[in-house]
Amino acid sequence: MTDMRQLIAGNWKMHGRLAEVAAYAEAIRKAPAHVDILICPPFTLLDRFAAALSSSAVALGAQDCHPTPQGAHTGDISAQMLAETGATHVILGHSERRENHGESNAVVMAKAQAAIAAGLTPIVCVGETEDQRNEGEAEGVVRGQLAHSLPAKFAGVVAYEPIWAIGTGRTPTEADVTTMHATIRTALLAQLGEAGRGIKILYGGSVKPSNAATLLALPEVGGALVGGASLQAEDLLAIAASAPRS
Repeated sequence: MTDMRQLIAGNWKMHGRLAEVAAYAEAIRKAPAHVDILICPPFTLLDRFAAALSSSAVALGAQDCHPTPQGAHTGDISAQMLAETGATHVILGHSERRENHGESNAVVMAKAQAAIAAGLTPIVCVGETEDQRNEGEAEGVVRGQLAHSLPAKFAGVVAYEPIWAIGTGRTPTEADVTTMHATIRTALLAQLGEAGRGIKILYGGSVKPSNAATLLALPEVGGALVGGASLQAEDLLAIAASAPRS
């Protein structure tokens, strides 16, 4: 990777209340300066976080967007709407969206295109199930997701999340993570040419303070997509502090 500065992104999922924002935002301002910090709370907290984090180096992201800029899509949010709240990033294609909402690679690609058009940085998630890994299909599955989820001129971030490790406390071996991140880098270079060299590849899947230093030091790991551990500012700060310095 040419850019050694890592990105630590906190995905709050469907957690968080308005009353928690002020204290969390105040605490996360103490993040170490050698990493980039991104908080992705539920839609309902974006405005409040944008105000609480103003004049700080902490970035704000969302957890999804619709592929179109407006229309009769009850319950959906467009990328333009997110940008107006102050968000700069959006997580797309998370395994929970793919599974719970039936999102296909084509849908994820359309959302990524919409995000880029709105000036947002998409974080596109890829990853295999436990059965796919046990059958020796993990790398092929991830290569297929990349091929069909990333637009031709993708400008964003990729997050590898072994689905079987999310929220379970289990993590792949260091060798498994290294192999998959190398596979992803090779696929990015094949798809995007030299532009693929500068795309950060985050690791996501039960990242916590106790294992962050090891995971973040592995080759081609450009940061972490953190789930449950991001709900406590002190845990996310500890993970950020574990990131190697360039």
